[in-house]
Amino acid sequence: MGFSIKQRGVLHGMLTGASISIGLIIFGILLNPFNFQSTLTLLEKSSVLFKSLIPLALCLAFSIGRLAKHRFFSQDEIDGRGLRADSDRAIFLQSLLQNTLEQSVLAAFVYGTWTFLMPSAWLSVVPLAALSFALGRVLFFAGYRRGAEGRAVGFTMAFYPSVLMLICSICVVLLSGVGGGS
Repeated sequence: MGFSIKQRGVLHGMLTGASISIGLIIFGILLNPFNFQSTLTLLEKSSVLFKSLIPLALCLAFSIGRLAKHRFFSQDEIDGRGLRADSDRAIFLQSLLQNTLEQSVLAAFVYGTWTFLMPSAWLSVVPLAALSFALGRVLFFAGYRRGAEGRAVGFTMAFYPSVLMLICSICVVLLSGVGGGS
C-alpha cells in the first residue's frame, strides 16, 4: 500500500520531529549544555523544573487568550459554546487550545518525572524539551491551516520529546526497581 502525497508530507514532518527530539535528548544527556552538577539538591532540581514549565504555561495562556478574545469581540459567540453553536473560527481556536492543553499536561508530568528520576547531570534535557515545546507550538499554530502536513513538525517537536523522555523514565524505573532512582 502506497502513501498519498499528504501522508508522505506528514511522515516527513514526523521523521524531522523525531530526529530533532532524539538529538535534543542525546545532546542534553551527553553534553549537559546548562552545566548542571551531579549533586543538585531537590530544591535546585525543582527550580529547574518550574522554570522549564513557564514556556508550557505561556503557550497554554496564549491559546486560552486567543479563544477568549475571539469570543469577547464576537457578539454571536460571547456566551460560549454552551449556549450557541460555534463559528468556524471558534472551532479552529478551540482545536488549537485543546491540543495545547493535552500536550502541556503530558509534558508537565513527564518533565517532573524526568527531573526527579534521572541523574542531575541529565537535567538539561528538561529546559531543552521546554524550548522545543514552545517552538513546536509556534510552528503548529503557524502551520495548522495547511492541514496535517503543515502542523506535523510543530506537533512532533512538542510531543516526541515528552514521549521519548517518558520511555527513558519507564526504562529507568524498570531497571532500578520502583523504589530506586537517583
